[in-house]
Amino acid sequence: MRLSILAVGRMKSGPERKLYDRYADRISKSGKALHFMGPELHEIVESRAQEPQKRKSEEASQLIQAAGESARIILLDEHGKDLSSQEFSRLLRTEQEMGTAKLAFAIGGPDGHGDKLKSASVRKIRLGAMTWPHQVARILLAEQIYRGITILSGHPYHRE
Repeated sequence: MRLSILAVGRMKSGPERKLYDRYADRISKSGKALHFMGPELHEIVESRAQEPQKRKSEEASQLIQAAGESARIILLDEHGKDLSSQEFSRLLRTEQEMGTAKLAFAIGGPDGHGDKLKSASVRKIRLGAMTWPHQVARILLAEQIYRGITILSGHPYHRE
């Protein structure tokens, strides 16, 4: 299963980018044995539209296009479900067992997700009740994907 992270805005080089890249590299290496590929990071430019609804709509269209037609999209959203790391690993396994070829996680812009993207998604999750900067959300998501893969493989990275 190919994994993608879709995000509004670009992550600049620096410590955040290095940390994201470190987890992405770990996912790439450890995921192969379990048939997880990626993650591919698709970053889109934040919309410059004046109204929030228009910005969300434009960003939603771009994120859907970046995901690709066959992708199942999971939104990171403040109203999404909290998952433990164990539950997140089961989500990855369930999607894989269902035959999902591409699973895309979407991180919206400052205004949130547009209705078109919400309709195209299969579920909403969140990284807790706190609001995180988008660069940090990418890092947290990448770390949880890596952690989920290590849980599925029986690797001791995750400890109860």
